[in-house]
Amino acid sequence: MGWYREHVVPRLVDLACGQAGLDPWRERACADLSGTVVEVGFGSGRNIAHYPDDLTVVYAVEPASLATRLATPRQAASSVRIEHVGLDGGAIPLADASCDTALATFTLCTVPDPSAVLAEVARVLVPGGTLHFVEHGLAPDPSVARWQHRLDPLEVRLADGCHLTRAPLELLDAAGYRPVWSDQRYVKGPKPWSFLTVGVAQRPS
Repeated sequence: MGWYREHVVPRLVDLACGQAGLDPWRERACADLSGTVVEVGFGSGRNIAHYPDDLTVVYAVEPASLATRLATPRQAASSVRIEHVGLDGGAIPLADASCDTALATFTLCTVPDPSAVLAEVARVLVPGGTLHFVEHGLAPDPSVARWQHRLDPLEVRLADGCHLTRAPLELLDAAGYRPVWSDQRYVKGPKPWSFLTVGVAQRPS
């Protein structure tokens, strides 16, 4: 799985997450980012085009070296300063309360321990700081959810740990985040993969 994980999965993710239909969702998640941002699951930089122009810096956390290389032309075309600071969202090499806002898109579905990542994001956010997110996850329709549970083991294997059955709002609630706003709906595509949640949540007090 090493070669597949390093050389194939980042390209598949870049294609799947690069669909034009996802741009409005990324736009909504990024719209109110401000100041110093930590982006966990930076990937191939698909959010760069949606960053506000006046950000101080984006600290990018991304484990896949190929994804980081795929982001290079997008990063070069942006006026926003982007610094790659780490590989693991569960151990972000930034000081406590050093970031004003955080961003995660299609990240909580894949990280091995989402609760650890959310705790680490909370640590580096200032008091009152917010996490902006877009995630796919468990659908509300029982028939779709049943298919998600059936497909989940294959999805985890083929997509390097990505789960179809995680519920992002529940993960945030369990981690102590307070909702600011959220929106959930299906987008175009096979339903087991197309129930999305976008929103903003405030870090735990």
